[in-house]
Amino acid sequence: LKLFLTLPLIDDSKKAGMPMEMVIGNLFKLDVWEILLMSMHIGEVAEFCCDVIHTASNSDKLYPIVAKSLRRIAVGKDPVDWHIHTCGMANMVAYHSLGYDDLDELQKEPQPLYFVMELLKVQQPSEYDRESWALNDEERLKAVPVLHGQGNKLFKQGRYDDATLKYKEAIMCIKNVQTKEKAWEAPWLRLEKMANTLTLNYCQCLLLMEEYYEVIEHTTDIINQHPGAMKAFYLRGKAHMEVWNEAEARDDFMSVLDLDPGMKKTIKKELAVLKMRMELKNEEDRLKYKGMFTKMAREQESELENPDQEIPEQMSPEQETTEVQRKHR
Repeated sequence: LKLFLTLPLIDDSKKAGMPMEMVIGNLFKLDVWEILLMSMHIGEVAEFCCDVIHTASNSDKLYPIVAKSLRRIAVGKDPVDWHIHTCGMANMVAYHSLGYDDLDELQKEPQPLYFVMELLKVQQPSEYDRESWALNDEERLKAVPVLHGQGNKLFKQGRYDDATLKYKEAIMCIKNVQTKEKAWEAPWLRLEKMANTLTLNYCQCLLLMEEYYEVIEHTTDIINQHPGAMKAFYLRGKAHMEVWNEAEARDDFMSVLDLDPGMKKTIKKELAVLKMRMELKNEEDRLKYKGMFTKMAREQESELENPDQEIPEQMSPEQETTEVQRKHR
């Protein structure tokens, strides 16, 4: 796909290094593109001139807004991340810019656009896997348990990095649907519970990948919103223990016990491990600092035992001033 605005070239998918993929009846396109492409044969190259009515008549289908999402896709970014909480037009008004000077200019002064298209391939829905952003809400919700299951399978295989990708994609599907629900009402809460379960699975992978501070960040977000999330306290306690935050780890483990007395045996074991780890670390620190002080003392003794070592006499303020002046001449 190439787009020209009178003379300058605005977008070129060949320069981006990947052809534009368009899902008929879905997001991130102009409606007129479907009409144009459905009139073409595979391998055909055609040029179309589209009036402003086709490219600037709908707030979420303005070419500059569509173009921003397509540019994000081309560099591997989530195309919906920038306007996940409100529509594209609302974000543009709030922030006064789409982040691209040429798109901002086109937004201010809409003009007829020329599209040069080459139809490379046509595939049926069963012939390709669509990314989560290309799904509608019903398809996203159907994809969640599939991605969840795939993540669990990868986790059991010890492929934690791959598992995080599946969990993260499932979370993105849920969040995209959740933003359309009213916060804290039943449908929103149902989706929130699903997202939290996946986020905690994601954190469990991160814990095994030794990404402790990221675990603390994500679990804290959940705890702040849902203080009864026992697993979040447990994972955060484990992460705190790994980074030597003794008090924080102990508090989190005790919170687990308060929320679920049935975890008494597990928490007793974790507290014993915490105590042992802190004792070992304190002993290591003591030996390290002892060695450091011993080395410093020996160096000082060596200097005092050297009869040729000159010890400068203390200078008077006048001498110090003269010395500084002489050094700066």
